[in-house]
Amino acid sequence: MRIVLIQPKMNKRPMDTDLKTRMAPPLSLLTLMSLTPEGHEVIMVNENVEKIDYHCGAEMVGITITLDVMPRAAEIAKKFRRLGIPVVAGGIHVTSSSDECSGYFDAVCIGAAERVWASMIEDAARGRLQQVYHDMADFRGDEIVPPAYNRIDKSRYLYTNVITTSRGCPNRCDFCYNSCQNRMYIRRPVEDVLRDIEFLGTRHILFIDDNFIGVPSYTCELLNKLRGMDLKWSAAVTTKIADHPDLLDLMAETGCQSLFIGFESINNSSLHGVNKDNHFEKYEKLAAEIHSRGIMINASMVFGLDGDEPDVFQRTLDWLVKNKIETLTSHILTPYPGTELYRRMKDEGRITDHELSKYNTAHVVFQPKGMTAEELYEGYLWIYREFYSFPNILRRMPEHRAQRKSYLLFNIFYRKLGRFTSALARIVPMGAVGRLAARISYRVK
Repeated sequence: MRIVLIQPKMNKRPMDTDLKTRMAPPLSLLTLMSLTPEGHEVIMVNENVEKIDYHCGAEMVGITITLDVMPRAAEIAKKFRRLGIPVVAGGIHVTSSSDECSGYFDAVCIGAAERVWASMIEDAARGRLQQVYHDMADFRGDEIVPPAYNRIDKSRYLYTNVITTSRGCPNRCDFCYNSCQNRMYIRRPVEDVLRDIEFLGTRHILFIDDNFIGVPSYTCELLNKLRGMDLKWSAAVTTKIADHPDLLDLMAETGCQSLFIGFESINNSSLHGVNKDNHFEKYEKLAAEIHSRGIMINASMVFGLDGDEPDVFQRTLDWLVKNKIETLTSHILTPYPGTELYRRMKDEGRITDHELSKYNTAHVVFQPKGMTAEELYEGYLWIYREFYSFPNILRRMPEHRAQRKSYLLFNIFYRKLGRFTSALARIVPMGAVGRLAARISYRVK
């Protein structure tokens, strides 16, 4: 069979450019490529970098779906199904809210694809696709299949050196997909992760787990294996890293350059209202401990939580600048279907917009409690402008001189002048831009 795997085009947020849409290849589709049995031709189409050819001779189409691309995925499926081509779908939105996806596709996969993808292909070839393929029971980390890294066109993406060590997160924050019924948390064998690093053949690694320290002992085991490899790497962790100073030391020793941290809010009442086990009074010490080890911080902040009032934006900005937080990823609270937050807001009648394309954390789709929807949206835009203003970029300059090149590259050429850099990448391949940034920042290819 000729199988076409599709990543629908993402919906940009106000601060996004093509640098975001072409940040990295879709690992989910690359994993399906690895899972496809021999004898089938499989093609990946990422709509963020290329157009879909509906007359490409496809005999089966697979689409991976995050929430905000669901409307686009439905359009794509409709066009292929009109041509008599079966369309199957999977991904985090299908797993978290499968009932809302029924009717748009010939079949959906809930959960991991490793055990069912070959069966879906066989059933499609025989014209007997089931409506639902569901495999969540006892799925193990050693069953996770590495993505088909050898199938990536490296010229199209900013970074292709992306690796996962786990799936899911042990925490169950109400606004996160990990609070959904069908979510799991499993870790890959350390040796499998090391093989991926060796295959990529690079010293610059982006670990893209939901939570790199879900089980700290596992993270220690992995990092001890990375000793002596002279890597430069980044990952996402929770504020619980503050409880593990020895692990922070090991991170610094093995080449950690930056940590994405879900601070989410400076209001304890707001945090506790969504089952987030953070404590604002510990943030300043945590930031100091991380910075003292020469590691930068990318702070994730969520606005619109119950307990937030209009002054939250100024107070958050003041804290971020005071503590020289290097980068900010800001979100408007969004009740993803399937999460505890969605169920609660639906029961309270607070969801005001059901257009899923707006569910990308850049739109107000619910009624906030402590401010108007307009105040929330304008504050969200304001804090991005202020945080990445030239005066605040200078105020947040890292103390460690070794960090300053990468800091300025991101703050100025990715965020502040991102449209200029994005335009440049239409002339110079995106992959070349990424390699240049890594070489300037970390002296690695």
